[in-house]
Amino acid sequence: MNNKYYNILLALFFVLISTDSFGQRFNMLGNDDSYKTSFKLIHNLIIIPIEINDKKLTFILDSGVSSTVIFNLTPSDSLKMNNVKKIYIRGLGDGEPIEALHSRGNRFKMGKLFATNNDLYIVYKEKLDFSAKLGITIHGLIGYDLLKDFVVTIDYVKKRITFTKPKKYKYRRCNRCETFDLEFYRNKPYINGEITVIEPHNKRVPVKLLIDSGGTDSVWLFEDDNIIIPQKSFRDFIGEGMTGSIFGMRSKLKSFKLKSFVFKEPNVAYLDSTSSLHARKFKDRNGSIGGNILKRFKVIFDYPNLKITLKKNSNFKESFGYNLSGIELMHAGQELVQEKSQAAFTVSKGNETLGGSNSVIFDYNYKYVFKPLYSIFQVRKDSPAETVGIEVGDVLIKLNGIFVYNYSLQQLIEKFHGKKNRIIKLVVNRKGKQLKFEFKLKDILE
Repeated sequence: MNNKYYNILLALFFVLISTDSFGQRFNMLGNDDSYKTSFKLIHNLIIIPIEINDKKLTFILDSGVSSTVIFNLTPSDSLKMNNVKKIYIRGLGDGEPIEALHSRGNRFKMGKLFATNNDLYIVYKEKLDFSAKLGITIHGLIGYDLLKDFVVTIDYVKKRITFTKPKKYKYRRCNRCETFDLEFYRNKPYINGEITVIEPHNKRVPVKLLIDSGGTDSVWLFEDDNIIIPQKSFRDFIGEGMTGSIFGMRSKLKSFKLKSFVFKEPNVAYLDSTSSLHARKFKDRNGSIGGNILKRFKVIFDYPNLKITLKKNSNFKESFGYNLSGIELMHAGQELVQEKSQAAFTVSKGNETLGGSNSVIFDYNYKYVFKPLYSIFQVRKDSPAETVGIEVGDVLIKLNGIFVYNYSLQQLIEKFHGKKNRIIKLVVNRKGKQLKFEFKLKDILE
């Protein structure tokens, strides 16, 4: 599926207490040299299952986090935790530090991969629900813990990930590849690139960027003396962080370069200084690259040898886009919908004396099934949606005449990232009343 259109729906950076990784290694069961498994790709995010202390959970593989974090446990979840103490953490967002639990000595398992003495952090915070923004249950994030012990190959096209023992991995000559040295800061990987900014005119700026597979956008930048926000930009909701919403200015770069790989006019988000304050603690950092860049390659993370290799794939030449409607959607539960299940028919014979004819009578059976509900949780100021009166809290019923429960959340989001001037017709439920709206998608950055 084409994922080029997605804005960032969540921000997955954290400033956590750095822990000693000794004894927290992943191993591979059996005598195999590698282990291969599939993953789900949603909004450019890699979704994988992992067992924590024998409890099956779902994680985002996020190279931008240094420690494993669990944040979406419910009262019905019975996760066993060892050696627990209370701490405070914070990450991107405009809120205060939040309370968390630090647990040591936990068992991790992913297929043939296992670790027996890992740390993790558990975050309990009201209304912290990234799952609603993705339309799938997400329990947490894992990054450095899973990536550090193997050469990890991520195939975004085939949705397959391969873990290979470092001593058994063989690099092959590749004309479509580039290999980069990695620099680590607090167990997070950084890569050097170059941007060409629009203002001042076509100025080239070297940048050091966090490799963040847990971000859905293309490039995030921090404004400074060399990186200036262009006049042609707009303030937008960028994502959800652990400590609050993230806002910034959305625009485009003239180009973004990673050695021989050049991207023309990629999307860029300039984060507010408040939201990015703690992310700037690494003074040499200029921002991040996310899933909308990474998905254009087969990515080979080689943490043991401090390298990353990028190989162009079929996504490489996809154009860059953004939300032209101004609407941000989330999963809002379920509703019961009546559906036809099967039909029986009988033949009714007419009265021959009166000249009647035979007729067929259909008798439909119905069933009720649960279907997803979608609501609006953000409306961008001065966007086409806000201009016609759409509001936060409106629940979608129909989009262009089709009931929205026929779509996944990802499919719906694509509808708002189409070509400019496309007509969007919505029927929404607002406090029990059905309202109709119509507007055209608009590209503000043209």
